[in-house]
Amino acid sequence: MTQRVAVVTGASSGIGAAAARALAADGWHVVVGARRLDRLETLAAEIGGTALALDVTDDASVDAFAAAVERCDLLVNNAGGAVGTTPLAEADLDEWRWMYDVNVLGTVRVTKALLPKLVASGDGLVVTIGSIAAREPYKGGAGYNAAKHAEAALTRVLRLELLEQPLRVCEIDPGMVETEFSLVRFAGDAERAAKVYEGITPLSAEDVAEAIRWVASLPAHVNIDTMMIMPRSQAGASVVHREP
Repeated sequence: MTQRVAVVTGASSGIGAAAARALAADGWHVVVGARRLDRLETLAAEIGGTALALDVTDDASVDAFAAAVERCDLLVNNAGGAVGTTPLAEADLDEWRWMYDVNVLGTVRVTKALLPKLVASGDGLVVTIGSIAAREPYKGGAGYNAAKHAEAALTRVLRLELLEQPLRVCEIDPGMVETEFSLVRFAGDAERAAKVYEGITPLSAEDVAEAIRWVASLPAHVNIDTMMIMPRSQAGASVVHREP
């Protein structure tokens, strides 16, 4: 295969699916990975890509996924998420373990597995989708804040460790994006999830996907180390202007 290959995790919905569409439109062959294979197959058929089942919290799943990817020029580490809003004093350690496993260890597993192919491409790129929570903690986000800070740290360490290799590393930290994120966080409570975005125009998945596409389109000597994207009405993790 001579066409450049992009791998997108967590691609069954939201930012991952939007990124797959944007990259495919820009000429990439996109391999999409997630647990919901039915959604992936529909997406892959739409964009002319490849759908592979992937659970980033499972070592065997990641190994099988990486073995099925013959070439990798771009890895978009998008799989992640948050559950719950309990304060530290009432921390549910099972929620914390899940968030650490999917956001941090999941990113490590997939990156480690595909790193040899990324380097072998001669111009590899790793884009990790973080969060404003990686830069600024906020109430109600203790476990997610901790996980995203850890994901940011490992992304920056990767940049340092592979400085002599033909590999670029980028971290994109979005603010408020209206996807299934809040619905998952609130255990399917659609009314509560909708209130998160009341009175503002949040980012869309396509907004973040365009940033991913742009970073991936730059020449090999240009590395966008970090990027933070917020809606106009948001100026910080907890600083939001809402219209009445």
